[in-house]
Amino acid sequence: MAFGRTSRLSAVIAAATLAGTALLSPAGEADAAGTGSGKDAQRKDAVATGFGGAVTTVDADATAAGLEMLRRGGTAADAAVAAAAALGVTEPFSAGIGGGGFFVHYDASSGDVSTIDGRESAPAAATPELFVDPETGQPLPFDEARVSGLSVGVPGTLATWDEALGRWGRYSLRHTLRPAIRLASRGFVVDETFRSQVEGNQDIFADFPASAELFLPGGELPEVGSRLRNRDLARTYRQIARQGTGAFYGGDIGADVAATVQEPPVADDADRVVRAGSMTEADLAGYEAIEREPTQTQYHGLEVFGMGPPSSGGSTVGEALNILENADLSAADEASSLHHFLEASALAFADRNRYVGDSDFVDVPLAELLSQGFADERFCQIDPEQAAPKPVGPGDPDGDYAPCGDVAAVGGAGEEGMSTTHLTTADRWGNVVAYTLTIEQTGGSGITVPGRGFLLNNELTDFNFAPTQGEAPDPNLPGPNKRPRSSISPTIVLDDGEPFLALGSPGGSTIITTVLQTLLNRLDLGMDLPEAVAAPRASQRNTPAVTAEPAFIDSSAGAELEAMGHDFEAMPDIGAVTGLEFLGHGLVQAVAEPQRRGGGSAAVLVPVGRR
Repeated sequence: MAFGRTSRLSAVIAAATLAGTALLSPAGEADAAGTGSGKDAQRKDAVATGFGGAVTTVDADATAAGLEMLRRGGTAADAAVAAAAALGVTEPFSAGIGGGGFFVHYDASSGDVSTIDGRESAPAAATPELFVDPETGQPLPFDEARVSGLSVGVPGTLATWDEALGRWGRYSLRHTLRPAIRLASRGFVVDETFRSQVEGNQDIFADFPASAELFLPGGELPEVGSRLRNRDLARTYRQIARQGTGAFYGGDIGADVAATVQEPPVADDADRVVRAGSMTEADLAGYEAIEREPTQTQYHGLEVFGMGPPSSGGSTVGEALNILENADLSAADEASSLHHFLEASALAFADRNRYVGDSDFVDVPLAELLSQGFADERFCQIDPEQAAPKPVGPGDPDGDYAPCGDVAAVGGAGEEGMSTTHLTTADRWGNVVAYTLTIEQTGGSGITVPGRGFLLNNELTDFNFAPTQGEAPDPNLPGPNKRPRSSISPTIVLDDGEPFLALGSPGGSTIITTVLQTLLNRLDLGMDLPEAVAAPRASQRNTPAVTAEPAFIDSSAGAELEAMGHDFEAMPDIGAVTGLEFLGHGLVQAVAEPQRRGGGSAAVLVPVGRR
């Protein structure tokens, strides 16, 4: 089959040895040992192949932090937490302890896949009218909702780390935070991506003194090549290392978070309207990271595991794969395969928007959404020669399926931030982690907690601001302690019970289509994992136009798809995948983006040729 790995094993080893693929650079090794030398001092390798475990992230410092834990005998969970903490320093606009995420873990000793829901939750005082202007009765403009205390959900990142380490780690937070503490104290070298992300938030950061002090030194954008230190975050991490997560969930760090949400510290000369939120210390003290059942579906005999509600990632990727199980994509030409990918994505998104929300508060028909019978009914609505007008309506997952069943009224989708970050790790024992974490928009709410060195999320803007389903119940309206729907899609694929692939991506609702397209590239379209990650992307989320990268639009397949009725809207980059492929006999290939978002960083503990 197209995804067979045994036949590729000797070729991958030979290619890696001849090319010296992904030998950890001397600077990378030094930084893992504690120099904190910064991004520009390390080579970013997009592909690494070897033994003993692997780490792949968007950032060389974070990858080095994860490798340090593997080198010390840590597990995949230890490496994931260390890497995530480092991303809170170097990628603070996408990750950090002011946010949340979803953690998927494969346990080599039991063969079980488990998931942790560390999604941010609404405060107890939240109502369905959270983002409705009480004076006009209309939903708030998105930017006004984002840059406010209203948008800040109770952060779940630290609770996720604590739960993961308690279950699957060999080290405590006291040890796994050490690389990030060094990095925050000694600083890292600002690159062009970091500077551009500050520039995109410059007007917002300037209105909050703590954000301006950290990210706009002297009132100016940080210079590329300059060193940025975050001593406040280093002190915050040290306190958590000493006192545990109780310092955040019920302690004085949490008190500072609640105070910042309730009274956003706006500059005296700012003319921005910044609404207060209702989060309390009790909301923080009551937060729990929740173990959820993973989603599971079969595709070409492989088991595909993902994240269940309140994430829509696992259900939507899984439903689309089930739909596409009816099409022989590996035998089709490229344009036909991509046409089916786009049409299946639109159908799955219609069902996502109609049915998926926080399953603790709404009845999500998850088993039916992931049933093959429902997928078969949806598949027969795909015209193999012509794109359907979008948006399409959702199906009826009622358990009574017939070919080409009627569809319901069309449902809409809410706003979802494009920023986030994903990391993937494995250890010498065969444990695997796929972990996606976020603070929502690039820069989150824009509000840094004074004296603490981290930004607060704007995750609650993932709720729908007003009902979008007509007379049908809306599963994604705000409510007390409710978690907003997410598109985060950390994914682990097993082949006969053993890890085969692990991957994920940032990108808001494009996360789902990015993960789906990468899987199809690898499993159906004859690409190896580096090719599957690098290939041009398109995203159909049940919208009139397909969002696509220019290289996709300009390709021959893009032209054929346009002739089939697909309209395109260009986006420079979609997603930023990191992933692992397990090649057998202990060999693992780590892959990161070669170009998008400045390129990622993949490394293995023992590169091929050094064993």
